[in-house]
Amino acid sequence: MLFPTIDFAIFFGIVFVLNWLTRPFPRLWKLCILGASYVFYGWWDWRFVFLLAGSTVLTTLGAILVERGRDDRGRRIALVVTLVAELGLLAWFKYAGFFTVSVDNALHKIGVHGIPVPILQVTLPVGISFFTFMGLSYVIDVYRGLLRTASPLDVAVFVAFFPHLVAGPIVRGSDLLPQIHRAPERDPRRIDLPRAAYLIWAGLFKKVVISSYVSSAIVDPVFNTPRVHSAPEILLAAYGYAVQIYCDFSGYTDIAIGCAMLLGFAFPQNFDAPYTARSLQDFWRRWHITLSFWLRDYLYIPLGGSRGSRPQLYRNLMITMVLGGLWHGAAWTFVCWGALHGTGQCVGHARRERRLARGLPAQPEHRLAIAWQRFATFNLVCLGWIFFRANTINDAFSLIGRLFTTWGQPAPDVRLPVVAAIVGALALQYLPRSLPRRAEDAFARLGTFAKSGVLALGLLVITTLGPPGVAPFIYYRF
Repeated sequence: MLFPTIDFAIFFGIVFVLNWLTRPFPRLWKLCILGASYVFYGWWDWRFVFLLAGSTVLTTLGAILVERGRDDRGRRIALVVTLVAELGLLAWFKYAGFFTVSVDNALHKIGVHGIPVPILQVTLPVGISFFTFMGLSYVIDVYRGLLRTASPLDVAVFVAFFPHLVAGPIVRGSDLLPQIHRAPERDPRRIDLPRAAYLIWAGLFKKVVISSYVSSAIVDPVFNTPRVHSAPEILLAAYGYAVQIYCDFSGYTDIAIGCAMLLGFAFPQNFDAPYTARSLQDFWRRWHITLSFWLRDYLYIPLGGSRGSRPQLYRNLMITMVLGGLWHGAAWTFVCWGALHGTGQCVGHARRERRLARGLPAQPEHRLAIAWQRFATFNLVCLGWIFFRANTINDAFSLIGRLFTTWGQPAPDVRLPVVAAIVGALALQYLPRSLPRRAEDAFARLGTFAKSGVLALGLLVITTLGPPGVAPFIYYRF
C-alpha cells in the first residue's frame, strides 16, 4: 500500500479512529495495530505476511533464548543461531538470484560451460531489509544487556508497525518498545498536529511533485538509454537523481514520522540536509541516519571500529560500507557504490590525521574552504549515485565515460524547468532550520476552519502539480 493514495488515506483514517478508541484497552489496542499492520503489508501480496510473521517469531524466540541462556556460551550460541536464521531469510530472498547469476557468469568467463547452474528467480518481499535489521537490533541489544525481552505481542507490534515497516526509519527496540508499553497513557489532545500535518504535506510534496517530475523529465530518460545522451544531460541527470532519491526517501520518512505522531508515537530523525555535508563521513551523519547508526553500532564497532592500526581501521570502514551497499540491493552496482563511499571515507580519515599531525584543525573553517568541501562532497556523492541508479556496471561506466567525452553535443533534455526544480530542491537544504518551525507555529495559531482550508489548499497544490498515478517509493526495493 502506497502512502500517497486514496487507499492509504481510507486505511489510515480507520486506523486512526481505532487507535484512539482502543487505547484504554492495551491488549485490544495492540491486536488492532498488529492486524492493521499486517493488512498494510499484505496489500501488495498477502503471502508475504507469513514471512513477516515468521521473522517476528524468530526475533521473539531468539531474544528469549539469549536472555535465558545458562551461561555466556549458551547465550552466544543462541545469538549466533538467531542471526544466522534471520540473515538466512534475508539472503535467500534478496541475494540467491544475484549469487547464482554471478557464479554462472564467472564460470562462463573462465571457459567452464559444462556445469549447469540453476538461475533462481526469487521475488523480493517489500521492506525485508528494514524489518530484518530491526529484529536483529532487538536480539543483539538483549544479548548486550541493553534491553529486557518484551512480551511476544509487543515484539510483534514493534516489528510490524506499519508507518516504518517497508522503508524505515529503522527504529530500535529501545526507542519503540517503551512507547508501545506506555501507549495507553497517551492523550490524543497532546498530539502535535501542526508538526504532523507539516511533515505529511512536505513528504507528499517531495514525493509526488518534485521526485516524480525530476524522475520523468531527466533521470529516467538518461539512465534508461545511457549511450545516446550528451555530457550536459548526464550531469543534470546525476544531479537530478540526487534530488529524486532524497525527495523520494526523505518524503517517505516525513510521512511515516507524521503518521506515527498522529498515532501517538515518536520516530527518530532520518535526514538532516545531507547535501550540505562537508565530507563523506559528514554525509553519512545526515543521510539515512538510522541506517548509518545501525551499521556503526552493529557492524563497524564490533569489527573493531577505529581501534587498532590504520590498516585495520580502513578495513573496517571498507567492510562496513561495502556491506551497506549490498544491503541496498543485490547487484555489483551497489557493491561499487559502497566501495566508493568506503574509499572516500578512508581518504578523508587519512587527510584529517595528516592535518592533526601538523597541528592544524581536522577541517579548515574559513568560508572558501567550507564551500569547496561542500561542492566536492556533493559531486562525490553524485558520482556514487550514478552507480546506485545505473541498471548495470557497464551502463554506469558508459555514463561516466560520456560525461567526459560528449561536451558540445546537443542536449535537448536540459530544460530550464528541470534545472530550476533541481537547483531549487538543493537550495532548500541551505535555508535556516527555524523556518519550518515558524511555519508550523503560524499554522498552529490558525482556527479550525483556517487550518482545514490550508490543508485542503496544500493537497490541491500537490494533486495539481503531481503526475497522474504514483510510482512506488525507491526504497521499497530494499
